[in-house]
Amino acid sequence: MSNILQTEKKVQITAMLCEGSSIRSIERMTGVHRDTVMRLGVRMGDGCKAIMDEKLRNLNSRLIQVDEVWGFIGMKQKTAVRKNAGRGVGDVWTWVAVDADSKLVPAFAVGDRSQYTANCFIEDLAARLSSRIQISTDALRVYPGAIERAFGANVDYGSIVKTFSHTELEEQRRYSPPEVVTVERMPVYGNPSTDLISTSYVEKQNHTLRMHCRRLSRLTNAFSKKIENFRAAVALHYAYYNFVKIHKTIRCTPAMEAGVTTSPWTVRQLVDMIEA
Repeated sequence: MSNILQTEKKVQITAMLCEGSSIRSIERMTGVHRDTVMRLGVRMGDGCKAIMDEKLRNLNSRLIQVDEVWGFIGMKQKTAVRKNAGRGVGDVWTWVAVDADSKLVPAFAVGDRSQYTANCFIEDLAARLSSRIQISTDALRVYPGAIERAFGANVDYGSIVKTFSHTELEEQRRYSPPEVVTVERMPVYGNPSTDLISTSYVEKQNHTLRMHCRRLSRLTNAFSKKIENFRAAVALHYAYYNFVKIHKTIRCTPAMEAGVTTSPWTVRQLVDMIEA
């Protein structure tokens, strides 16, 4: 059981989960049964979510970029519909906001791609900020209504619209994005600076998430079978990213750059805080 593991073993397993190791590879390397690894991961993820809810408040951000990244639970949506699999399986979206200056992830959400989920996510983001911001998104239709609902007139909002080519991709490259033909930056609310309307940092964060969260790796069988496990894994990743991992560009953790902490945390500190 995860609650009787030695602390050193918990730290080792948590660090491996944060760096993208699979459950079964951790089992082989540590000798801890995969069910225990899974239970520990869920505990750590739930604890990390609580820590971020507490620490990431009154943030003095200036530029926020928002995007969403696709994944699936159990099976892809097309298969789930064909098999009439019911609730809890199929496509899942991770919504993420990134501070373009500090690289901090102040808010994220896991759910579908509906207006309701967008509203909840943007309202949570707004509640964590202390000043007027400029926010950038892609052209997804749910964003304007969600941002107006959460921020009212106290926001500068711009959208970046990309036009892609319709050239058929070769079968072996079906997961590669199509060629971008044009990019248009459009002010939506307030008075956003057109030059600062961008989603490049949050798109890079999506790549970081896929590299460090095994459940979002492409073309593997490491996908989540339960939404609760998926949420915990994503929360664990963002806590590790915000508080532990040194960002190469800013040469400190995003939480340090944002003034949330004064020094990098260790995985041992995360484990001790959650297990206390």
